[in-house]
Amino acid sequence: MSETSAPPAAILIVDADILVRHVIADYLRGCGYTVLEATNGREAQIILEVEAERVEVVLADADATGERDGFGLARWLREAYPAIDVVLAGSPAMAAAHATDLCEDGPAVDKPYQPQQVMDRIKWLMAQRARRT
Repeated sequence: MSETSAPPAAILIVDADILVRHVIADYLRGCGYTVLEATNGREAQIILEVEAERVEVVLADADATGERDGFGLARWLREAYPAIDVVLAGSPAMAAAHATDLCEDGPAVDKPYQPQQVMDRIKWLMAQRARRT
């Protein structure tokens, strides 16, 4: 009987800027991840209602507008899906000012995205997750 490998980790990217979202999504797909995409927090919630078991990391634009910004999404995720890690993207000063209570491990990344920085952060979160289980 052959062993099947686990499907790749799924990452949900939440960013209204389609060009920015597609660049980082393509990069992460090239790194072997399954990538889901949402334009805002509400869309992310809808996706997570169906895909939460697959999603391990949400990469969200902290400056997102609409019903739920990146910080609101992170707060909601912490309550609704505590097993999903959150990486907020934005300016370092803004992230530091708002994310301390949401991301005690400091999983913020700068925008514009530096693909390797995003990849390093996701790998670090996955390693932390493996240690917790």
